[in-house]
Amino acid sequence: NMKNKILIVISNYYEEVANNLLKGAVKELKLSKIDYDIVYAPGCFEIPLLISKNIKIYKGFVALGCVIRGETYHFDLIANECARKIMDISNNSLKPIGFGILTCENIKQANIRSDVRKKNKGKEAAKACINLL
Repeated sequence: NMKNKILIVISNYYEEVANNLLKGAVKELKLSKIDYDIVYAPGCFEIPLLISKNIKIYKGFVALGCVIRGETYHFDLIANECARKIMDISNNSLKPIGFGILTCENIKQANIRSDVRKKNKGKEAAKACINLL
């Protein structure tokens, strides 16, 4: 029995950034009167697994998180693999996955891109998912 719901999968490794991305996504889903659940991942690398585990239960997904170059030597690996896996899951399942994982040079950049008063990447990811439903 497929829920008429979206699953937000979020890494809250950078708590403030994650909370702002989540606010943006939730606001967008509520505006469209779309029901959602939230599940937390320890880091962005775990997001694809959590989406895969729930792929049959939800009609769409919003992936939220942040990877910062200066703080992870394996920045490119995490950013690239995460994006590639999420794209694969979306293509294989034919379900929309809004991609709201920030890849930033520093925390300042991440704060700007997750600012709820401005161009919030969480909001954009939710909107992308909604448009594809």
